[in-house]
Amino acid sequence: MSNTATPAKMLNVVLIGYGFAGKTFHAPLISATAGLNLYAIASSNAAKVHADLPGMRVIDDPQQAIAHPDIDLVVIASPNTTHAPLARQALEAGKHVVVDKPFTLDMQEARELIALAQEKGLLLSVFHNRRWDSDYLGVRQAIEQGRVGQVVQFESHIDRFRPQVRVRWREQNVPGSGLWFDIGPHLIDQTLQLFGLPESVQGNIATLRDHAEVNDWAHVVLNYPSHRVILHCSMLVAGGVARFSVHGTKGSLIKGRADRQESQLLAGVTPGSAGWGEDDEAMVLYSGEEQAQLPTPAGDQRQYYIQIAHALNGAQENPVPPEQALAVMAVLEAAVKASESGQSRRPALSDEEKSALRFPQVQ
Repeated sequence: MSNTATPAKMLNVVLIGYGFAGKTFHAPLISATAGLNLYAIASSNAAKVHADLPGMRVIDDPQQAIAHPDIDLVVIASPNTTHAPLARQALEAGKHVVVDKPFTLDMQEARELIALAQEKGLLLSVFHNRRWDSDYLGVRQAIEQGRVGQVVQFESHIDRFRPQVRVRWREQNVPGSGLWFDIGPHLIDQTLQLFGLPESVQGNIATLRDHAEVNDWAHVVLNYPSHRVILHCSMLVAGGVARFSVHGTKGSLIKGRADRQESQLLAGVTPGSAGWGEDDEAMVLYSGEEQAQLPTPAGDQRQYYIQIAHALNGAQENPVPPEQALAVMAVLEAAVKASESGQSRRPALSDEEKSALRFPQVQ
């Protein structure tokens, strides 16, 4: 989907946090979006910000940034423990809010934020940017076109090779850390967009590296009436595993390499410039003894912020409504509880919450 028209009103944005997520994803994507003005960044390290963005306003106190009268939208890309309190402060201050994934530390915090946003009549959204990855868009397109027939097994991997434990909060024993809370939301959100909410969840979450303080490996199975979804992430995979494997009644589809927008952003490529999001690796479709190559469409994570800008101008709905992010949290938590208990768990959503999801499921 392409949606590039310029919104009617310019909106001032403050980005809270200039760590990996803020620096790599949010700042460049916001800056490349018509209708959004990256007005200021809240960070304790002004020199780091100015090295990338000379002249950018830097506010060292997040609360002052939230309270700034010129700000329309607060984007929270700070550590996971701060998501709920900062989002609450921003909503109370009358600001629209985008929260990086995971939404919050637990479902109760998420529910409270959803209720507050509804009470205030404000937009609350979660940055599930990988809905606009080339690999996911290609696999979704092939499934929708019936290339594999009825899906019976869907497998999604985001694996890395980082044998050494690094000194950063995501790998320390603090609330909201660990690989499952880092990568799980991406895997889950893409799956729910395809298939909706599973009936139950099985989980095996482990800590496998020497000296690791928190989980660095997860294998989760989502149970649907007529198919199974396998979600896997690890810090000890050097290669040889496909990003997506889809098996159905007509054949199998393999997408080997992951979307390259993150690597482009890390290399300083400007979102929307020549070659942005393009994926030259074809998907492979196996049907009996035959195989064919299917082109992979380009990805464009700018679409998240383009659609946020349009939503704030009343031109469309919130691209990632918080109810869908709550469903991601429900599966995230169910997997943890299943891993701890050794028994499958149902996502803990009420009937009312389920009815609000509106997932665009493939048939």
